[in-house]
Amino acid sequence: MSSASNRRRATRAEPDGPPVERSGRVWRIRSVDAARQVLRARRATRQAGFTAEFVPKGFLKHHPILMSDGPLHDEQRSKVGRFFAPKVVAERYAGLMDAAASARIDALVGEFDLAEVALSYSVEVTAEVVGLTHSDVEKMARRLVTFFRQPPADLTRPDLGRSPRQWLQAAVNGLVPIVRFHLADVRPALRAHRRTPADDIIGHLIAQGYTNADILVECVTFGTAGMVTTREFIAMAVWHLLTDAALAGRFRDGTQAERLAILNEIIRLEPVVGHLYRRVTEPLEVTCPAETVTLAPGDLIDVCVRAANADPETVGPDPLALRPGRELPPGVDASVLTFGDGAHRCPGQPLALLAADALLTRLLARAPVVVREPTLGWDDLIEGYTLRDFVLRVG
Repeated sequence: MSSASNRRRATRAEPDGPPVERSGRVWRIRSVDAARQVLRARRATRQAGFTAEFVPKGFLKHHPILMSDGPLHDEQRSKVGRFFAPKVVAERYAGLMDAAASARIDALVGEFDLAEVALSYSVEVTAEVVGLTHSDVEKMARRLVTFFRQPPADLTRPDLGRSPRQWLQAAVNGLVPIVRFHLADVRPALRAHRRTPADDIIGHLIAQGYTNADILVECVTFGTAGMVTTREFIAMAVWHLLTDAALAGRFRDGTQAERLAILNEIIRLEPVVGHLYRRVTEPLEVTCPAETVTLAPGDLIDVCVRAANADPETVGPDPLALRPGRELPPGVDASVLTFGDGAHRCPGQPLALLAADALLTRLLARAPVVVREPTLGWDDLIEGYTLRDFVLRVG
């Protein structure tokens, strides 16, 4: 078991509370069972996270998979999900991950910023899955990063809590990077795929009749999601491992299955996306340990992932302790709700964990030491933490 000092490094000032709590028209869910009821209520709720309710409808032929609901979403999600199946990831991308990880770790000399190494690595891996392989990875990573330079946002408020000036800033900061991303990364990939079809996400979307604008939006979605989640998680996992010698030893000496158990437990405690939002569209009853409540159409549901992942009713005693391989109820994933649940469950768990494992295995073999611990930040767009200026040194 990890020491108390290693628990919950990325907490933000979020109040504890009961399993289900109402504040005005916002319901906060901190129970795994109640959260799964909400996330599996297919017709009673719709996606409200990631500013989904502010994405214009009608401009695109296909609404973004991350932000849509209903039969069309299910069909597209099922087809795209095959690229992220555990067996597919292991067979198709293990070699890529090994080569990319070795190239970066072998090249390290002296001090380096882990966040930058994790960024370029995660973008390269994600780009291969998506099909964005016809431009410079380092430059593409920088373009994707600029997309997240957004003003603060509060998803519980109708206007996101932004002033007109902030909305203008959000439009400029969002659209300019997207245009650059399209011209430098997506357009060359589209041209190459139309000349020579490929079995990747862009190739699939072209075959499904997606327009160029549709594909651009999906590339932004998959590219930023893969980049952000993997980048931050790699840094967080390294932080845990390098400040817990016993845990690092278990990771270095363990089998891949044992290493993945450690990574799943770290990401349970440190979910990159800390909140999932749903909007109620028809009356929904939710049962929690003490009561049954009815949510009304128009209510906003905030699934507090970090709190739910420490629900003792599900994860057992010492929920904040880092205990790989802890016993969980049947059907509960080792990462609990970190990757969501229901129709919008993130399919990228196998890719994120195997990519992190490939890089961390090689990094720990070089016996890095912490020169400067990272600065913790918060990204309102994904409702998750950021780790920056994490300086390590290798011999």
